[in-house]
Amino acid sequence: MPSKPSRLRRRTATWLAASTIALSVALAGCATTAPAASSPSSSASSTTTDTSSSETDATTSSEETTDASTDASTTAETIASTTSAAEAFIATLTAEQQETLLYAYDDETKTTSWSNFPVTFVERAGLNLADLTEEQRQAALTVLESLLSDESYATVVGIMGGDQYLLENSSSTESSLGQYYIAFFGDPSDTSAWEVQFGGHHLGINATLDGSTDELTFAPTHLGVQPAVYTDADGNTVQPFDGIYTDAFAFFDSLTAEQQATLTSGDVSMCAPGDTCDFSTGSGLTGADLTDEQKQLLLALISNWAGMADEQSTATALTEIEATLDDTVIAWSGETSYDMTTGDGISFSISGPNVYIALQAQQGSAGADVDGVSTSGWGHVHTIYRDPTNDYAGSVTQQAGSGMGGGPGGAPGE
Repeated sequence: MPSKPSRLRRRTATWLAASTIALSVALAGCATTAPAASSPSSSASSTTTDTSSSETDATTSSEETTDASTDASTTAETIASTTSAAEAFIATLTAEQQETLLYAYDDETKTTSWSNFPVTFVERAGLNLADLTEEQRQAALTVLESLLSDESYATVVGIMGGDQYLLENSSSTESSLGQYYIAFFGDPSDTSAWEVQFGGHHLGINATLDGSTDELTFAPTHLGVQPAVYTDADGNTVQPFDGIYTDAFAFFDSLTAEQQATLTSGDVSMCAPGDTCDFSTGSGLTGADLTDEQKQLLLALISNWAGMADEQSTATALTEIEATLDDTVIAWSGETSYDMTTGDGISFSISGPNVYIALQAQQGSAGADVDGVSTSGWGHVHTIYRDPTNDYAGSVTQQAGSGMGGGPGGAPGE
């Protein structure tokens, strides 16, 4: 089982290699799913994260379809394979289902139908996977698999499996647990812009693909997890956020005591779905305070959100973020070691001209209690990724669509 440092070296090496690819292709990351690093948590320290056996139907998709994410290394390849998968999915649908799935590219629903609130609070756009046939569900998940890197797809499958686990094992009365929706804004195309929107309670992916400019972005996107660790139907331990935590603490541990003091004295901010956000940076540690090695570790952490697809897309996004990293502020609160058996988890924000990421441990289970399983703090986490330079989510319209403030910390049923 690889150690955390070796995993980070792979992630950083992938980012550096991807930068070269991006620069060469522009003139005309993402590693594959791996066993989880040794977890400091006693509940998962001797097992591997195996999302292939998740309680969701994504298992079959991974086994029965061609894994396009393994082959894609450029933005153009990802756009082409995702477009092809989307067209194949559409072909399985009835005319009525197609009408529910497809929206105009500039339909305002795109900005109001994603959230970190349950589906019962904020109605999602598109088709509910629970209403589809087995063939249709697999075709829908193949779109997601074609879009995402192997590692990101495994994370998403793990998130979905966690919701299914809560549905089957927790005391929650939230009826929408385990429900996920897919919608397309614009006609799938490898020559013009369109968007894949996929999400449910702890997931909200907004991926914009533009073949005319060879661009792919994931802002805004919400990734969440509850519980942080669970056992699937086959007895495998699943820990969807292990990669994020590994990268976060690799960055934290690289800092000097003085840097850590500055980091933890800063103001952790949260610009969640529904919030009208001015992306204020607040106080904390700035990118200018970091060594080159520390900057690379920070970029490796950021890539968990900004780099969810192929190597070129990751490199393009991180190159833009790196250009203003000196003006980016990082703040941290909560625990200072990766040990999920102690404390109430962590919160951090990364706020700069080209990136906004916030991770926040939720101090409450929202009624989703499971005996012997942590579903609060470490066990209940919401995150948000937004791009201040291209952010349709920061609007009163989205907040009105949510019907409430949108912040991740205080909503009923969250």
